[in-house]
Amino acid sequence: MEYLYDSNWIWCPSWNSEDKEKPRIVFFRKSIDIDGKIKEAALHISADTRYKLYINGKFIEAGPSRGDLQIWFYDTIDIMPYLKDGINVIAVSVLRYPQDPEKGNHGIFRTPVPGLYVKGEIRTFSGKQYVLSADASWKCKKDDSVLFIREEERFAPLIIHENAIGNPELFGWKTDTYDDSLWDAARPYINKQISKAISPGNLYPRTIPFMYRKERQFSGVMDVKKSGYTGQDWADFINGKKTLKFPAETEEIIELDAGEEMTGYLKTEFCHGKGSKVQFLYSEAYVQNGFTGPEKIPVKRDRADNMNGHLQGYEDTYSVGGFGSPDMPETYEPYWFRTFRFIRLHIITGQEPLTLCSMHYEETGYPLQVQTEVTTSDNTLADIWDISERTLRRCMHESYEDCPFYEQLQYIMDARQQILYTYAVSADDRLARKCLDDLKRSQRYDGLLNCCYPNCNPNVIPGFSVYYILMVYDHMMYFGDKKLIEEHMPAIHQILNFFDRNLTPQGYVGKIGGMNMETPFWSFIDWAEEWNDTTGMPPAGVNGPITMESLLYIYGLQHAAKLALFLDRREEAHRFSEKAEKVRNAVRIYCTGKNSMLQDGPGVEEYSQHCQVFAVLTDTVDTITGTGNLLETIKNKKYTQCTVAMCFYLFRALEKTGLYQYTNQYWDIWRNMVKNHCTTCVEAEAYARSECHGWGALILYELPCVTLGVRPAKPGFRKVRIAPTAGYLTHASGKVKTPVGDIQVSWKLEHGNCKVEYTVPEDIEVLPAPV
Repeated sequence: MEYLYDSNWIWCPSWNSEDKEKPRIVFFRKSIDIDGKIKEAALHISADTRYKLYINGKFIEAGPSRGDLQIWFYDTIDIMPYLKDGINVIAVSVLRYPQDPEKGNHGIFRTPVPGLYVKGEIRTFSGKQYVLSADASWKCKKDDSVLFIREEERFAPLIIHENAIGNPELFGWKTDTYDDSLWDAARPYINKQISKAISPGNLYPRTIPFMYRKERQFSGVMDVKKSGYTGQDWADFINGKKTLKFPAETEEIIELDAGEEMTGYLKTEFCHGKGSKVQFLYSEAYVQNGFTGPEKIPVKRDRADNMNGHLQGYEDTYSVGGFGSPDMPETYEPYWFRTFRFIRLHIITGQEPLTLCSMHYEETGYPLQVQTEVTTSDNTLADIWDISERTLRRCMHESYEDCPFYEQLQYIMDARQQILYTYAVSADDRLARKCLDDLKRSQRYDGLLNCCYPNCNPNVIPGFSVYYILMVYDHMMYFGDKKLIEEHMPAIHQILNFFDRNLTPQGYVGKIGGMNMETPFWSFIDWAEEWNDTTGMPPAGVNGPITMESLLYIYGLQHAAKLALFLDRREEAHRFSEKAEKVRNAVRIYCTGKNSMLQDGPGVEEYSQHCQVFAVLTDTVDTITGTGNLLETIKNKKYTQCTVAMCFYLFRALEKTGLYQYTNQYWDIWRNMVKNHCTTCVEAEAYARSECHGWGALILYELPCVTLGVRPAKPGFRKVRIAPTAGYLTHASGKVKTPVGDIQVSWKLEHGNCKVEYTVPEDIEVLPAPV
């Protein structure tokens, strides 16, 4: 009954209970002797948990894109360009994480069924057919030479770093000269073992493009700590001009510079040197002695100050097998891409000399095509744009990521801003659509979303669910896809119902969260320094409700009403608006202090800029009061200030109240990043744990959408509003990429008036600026 074995899923027959408890790599390979000119060759491939595909020794692709227990993805790859006449080897390395979320990468789901999925065929012009599908003709072997380690004992969301040993038995396993006769025949799964109703059997085609890869070299040598070679020797080495030979029983410590924050696949080649140990320390910045804040973040100043600072980060360790030669060097390639700006290379040779042949990497990330360009009267903004564009790129892979170095998780608050930045510079919504779909699938029984997803662990920040509503609204305005909005409206209803169920008798949102790890839900708002002891939330939330959660609920209702109107659901829109007004009234009555400012909690005499910002954005206060309150927080720093994370909303309030000129002083946050030689945007000024955090790329929205004033006036961008906001600037010009084409804008101030010129695509109506 052969039909029982056509699942196209295989695994290693020697897999045992011990293998299930730690991350493991399993190698698969299949040889095909092709006779004739190839007409077509397509491969469908997936794995639980991750695969890397090689053909004739060349790295082709990595995948699959991130799914979950409800949906699993497969990739379709045209492999014809990599095949040749004669013997061809298709090789796949599969990384399988344990099901226990704490023993593997938090952002990568896994099922009870480890496996490799392959389906495809090769056809020649002469009519010959070669079947590639996964069956017992594939050979497999467990790789015992790599041990994956936790990056930190307390919190390790990645578990991608390695202690690896060069294994001569696996040398050349991707090539046609390798002898796999001692490998096991793969074990096929029968159909009933791979249910097509659940993951990983419920396969869906990939919805996003493959990540790009680009060959790169290190830009320079930061420091020669200990070496028998000069800095120039090392510079020649990283530029491919020479190899370096180290005597037996010696030590080398070198610090290399990539020139910028980078995500890439590292590759290092060796000759001989059996028993040598090589450590790779990956770091985002040079840090100072001492720590700051309750999380004990290292003190940071000049990120490139190697004289007064030191590198801190995560490590890979490789023990050289010694079987490499100049013609066929031994290669170490960590499985996962690495995030780094600097790498410290620490080599301790064994009893025989080691030759370091080469060390380089392939830069990787989502293929973002930035086409928006803006210049302004403030030359300092160009450098801010540069580090911001790089930040967005480094935080985009198979999902939006909060930070590429520490977590690589798609947080809702972060992603909403990153998506807007993506729209503003590229008009690309492919990753945004996947993000929206990911988040919708994370919805809980109570209506809230997981605050970051895909994520194997539950983690709920109630207010973050509101940012998902804003995401759907943003997509409506840019792309006007009614079908997409209809698909997401049920999830929006459930989110709003959660907040509605948790209203107090007075009408504002009650206590629905608290400090991280101390209550079921975390009421995070911002990494304000004054809130460090309460893990990013106003202290008022320790014992009672916080006003920000009521304001977020209002904001969500207001945007849901606009979504309902777009779908011609007028009664529904009216209900949302009515509810928003009732909560606004409650906030006015119970959360307003004697100074007319909104309190951080009902009746609590504590104030933050955040509440004043969202009071303006939700029209909870009138324009005059809102402007005065906001101005008070700008001029009086005793009020808790918005940090990098919340500056997007601060800038929206400054724009709405006519105070946009004050953005000049807030850009100092980013000017200081440039001054301190950051190449990407930090997580927060006082909480600079991450050197690359997606929400910091704020300028990518501000310059095209506010300074040039190009924004959709109606859903789908068929009507555009061009309304530049000068703020403190005197002129600006540029090109903005939109879903309907490029829009050129140029303006300058003349005698107090703003003279604007623009060109738009045909059939696009320009509406006048609002009065």
